[in-house]
Amino acid sequence: MKKVLKSLGLLAIPVVLILIQPSLGVSILTVVGFVGILIASNFNKKYLLIGLGGIVIFLPLLWTLLASYQKQRILTFIKPSNDPLGAGYNSLQSTIAAGSGKIFGTGLGKGIQTQLAFLPEKQTDFIFAGAAEELGIVGAGLILVVSFIILFRLTYFYRTRSLPGSKGLFSRIFLIYLAQIFIHVGMNMGMLPITGVPFPLLSAGGSSLLATMMGLGLHLVPTKGRICPVCLNML
Repeated sequence: MKKVLKSLGLLAIPVVLILIQPSLGVSILTVVGFVGILIASNFNKKYLLIGLGGIVIFLPLLWTLLASYQKQRILTFIKPSNDPLGAGYNSLQSTIAAGSGKIFGTGLGKGIQTQLAFLPEKQTDFIFAGAAEELGIVGAGLILVVSFIILFRLTYFYRTRSLPGSKGLFSRIFLIYLAQIFIHVGMNMGMLPITGVPFPLLSAGGSSLLATMMGLGLHLVPTKGRICPVCLNML
C-alpha cells in the first residue's frame, strides 16, 4: 500500500500539470493508464474499488476544479439544444453527421456535414462522425471491428509475458487504447461530453500516431527479450 501511495503522489504531478494546460482528455488517459498498471500488478483489487468509490464521492469537489469551458461542455452534453450555435454546436453537428450516413453512407468525400465544414475538426476529434456520414453504419462498424481485432491481439501479447513490469506496461497500453476508442466514439455519438481525444490510427496528428505505433511496436518485442528503457520512459 505504501508503494501505491507513493505512485499516486508521482502520478499527481503530471496529471496536475496536464490539467493546467488545460487538457482534460489527456489527463484522464494518464489516470486510465495508471489503473491498467494496478490491474496487472499484485495490488489488492478491493483497494482499487475503494479508490473508485472515493472518486465518485469527491466528484462535487472535482467539479469546482474544472475550468469554466469544461463545465459548459458537461452542461451542454446534458442538453445541447440549449445553446445550438455555441457550446452545443459541436455535439449537435457530430450527431447529425453520424446519423445522416444511414447504412451505406453518402459516399467518400461527399458528406455534406463533413465537406461543407459544418462538422468541426473533421480530421481529428470528430473523424469517426465524418466516417459514419460518408461510409455509413457499414464503414463505421468496420472501423470498430478492425480496432477491436487489434485490441484482442494485444491481449495475446499480454498473456505471453511473464515479467510483472511487461504485463503492467501492456495492460496500460491496452486500457489507454480502449479508453481512447470509447471516449472518441461516445462524444461523436453524443453519448459523452466533448473532449479532445483522438481515435487511434485514424485521427490526424503526428504525436498521437507516433505514441500509438511505439506502443504497438513494443508488443512485438520477443517474449524473452528486454524492452528498451528509453522506450519505456518515453511512453
